[in-house]
Amino acid sequence: MFCFQCQETAKGTGCTIAGVCGKTEKVANMQDLLVFVLKGISIFSTKARELGVENDRVNKFIFDGLFMTITNANFDQDRFVAKIREGLKLRDEIKSAFLKAGGKLPEKLHESATWTAHTVEEFETKSTSVGVLSTKNEDMRSLRQLVTYGLKGIAAYAEHAYNLGVEDKELYKFMQKALVATLDDSLNADQLVSLVLETGKHGVTVMALLDKANTTRYGNPEITKVNIGVRNNPGILISGHDLRDMEDLLKQTEGTGVDVYTHSEMLPANYYPAFKKYKHFVGNYGNSWWRQKEEFETFNGPVLFTTNCIVPPRKEASYSDKVYTTGASGFPGFKHIGDRLIGGQKDFSEIIAHAKKCKPPVEIEKGEIIGGFAHNQVFALADKVVDAVKKGDIKKFFVMAGCDGRMKDRSYYTDFAAALPKDTVILTAGCAKYRYNKLQLGDINGIPRVLDAGQCNDSYSLAVIALKLKEVFNLKDINDLPIAFNIAWYEQKAVIVLLALLYLGVKNIHLGPTLPGFLSPNVAKVLIEKFGIAGIGTVDDDIKLFIKNK
Repeated sequence: MFCFQCQETAKGTGCTIAGVCGKTEKVANMQDLLVFVLKGISIFSTKARELGVENDRVNKFIFDGLFMTITNANFDQDRFVAKIREGLKLRDEIKSAFLKAGGKLPEKLHESATWTAHTVEEFETKSTSVGVLSTKNEDMRSLRQLVTYGLKGIAAYAEHAYNLGVEDKELYKFMQKALVATLDDSLNADQLVSLVLETGKHGVTVMALLDKANTTRYGNPEITKVNIGVRNNPGILISGHDLRDMEDLLKQTEGTGVDVYTHSEMLPANYYPAFKKYKHFVGNYGNSWWRQKEEFETFNGPVLFTTNCIVPPRKEASYSDKVYTTGASGFPGFKHIGDRLIGGQKDFSEIIAHAKKCKPPVEIEKGEIIGGFAHNQVFALADKVVDAVKKGDIKKFFVMAGCDGRMKDRSYYTDFAAALPKDTVILTAGCAKYRYNKLQLGDINGIPRVLDAGQCNDSYSLAVIALKLKEVFNLKDINDLPIAFNIAWYEQKAVIVLLALLYLGVKNIHLGPTLPGFLSPNVAKVLIEKFGIAGIGTVDDDIKLFIKNK
């Protein structure tokens, strides 16, 4: 195996024996093989689309398949084997549709469009030769993977929107075209850099799409004080990012005597008006994803993973038989809840029955945390914010969005937030906020110094806020705003957020705690010279640098 798609990749260069995330060599290789098959399907679907043929099953299969390969989403080899089998059949279907529409096959097709097999052993053999290292040139490999990881982020957000009945088929067209482009040896580095930025453009599109889907169905997030204590009823802890799963769970647990708590990236569900009507929706339990081994033990009740951020449990973990997965997520031994029927809900009856047999959660903290500062809510405070900036009460905004992680160097972000001058405001989204959202940082004229927009996809809100401030202050360049970007990253959804910001013209982004291992020295040099991408240093040095560059 070879995998370097997340920030914690071994030695900053790549996992070669087992993933730091916990995935085995066989699972890693099967993920590579699935992506290989997705590229083969995309070859035919792209050609068929040119003849007016579009297959909705193909579109969904590709974004589902990409999402399954995101870090910490799915560790279940059997699920990948089944997905690959399904993909090979679907590839034949779209190929037949292409030929039936009058298409003609080129003399030479990429192997991903022609390879076939039937046994797991054949899959395992092939999987060792189609991964990241199959691109020999280091720089081309780096750019191709940058595109691929951006596509994985787009796929995650596209799936959430799709689950809410909202889609943009231009996104599917681009995703498939881009997958094919990663196979094209005729493309040079400049053309791939352009494709990277085009990926960022579609990142903006998909985040806007998901924002519209979420707010249309659930209302605009509101400033909300979220309870972090517990009640005496048994509970279900829901983690991940999929709000449609949250909706289905709340509806089905109503009146059952079972409470619902959010965990990690599901915290922002507390901000939506549609969910506040449920009296058994208690609040948030725990912290960032990587602390789940301890927090799932004390929660006592079952846990539902709707997306990624699974940490393999210890062998002696008492909660292993209480964890359920759904959607793209999966883990051997965890019970998986299947997809909802069209127009229906997922069936959460088993997890609800399980919860009724469990003890209430053990309280691990008390109090409240505040959030709900998505773009609509911040616009409602616009006059107050602009006035504070004009008066000099707010000197600078710091975008500290992105991901959290388990490594000790992540404490940098806690220390950085605590050390910022009191005339600065933090704009955040994603689980990076758990490094500082419980610090007592106060407010500026009633404006909290930490404004949490929501999930990682709600980084879109931060971009919208920045563009609105640019308009309000009549500036020509977004980089003239008193905003600094100090972003933490972990996995591929953070990659698409980064590419989206680059597409919007944002420069001088600091990215940490380390730069991506998949950036070759030459590609990193391009990003540094063209966009001002930089790593992080010490807290004191970085604050001096940011404050100096007003």
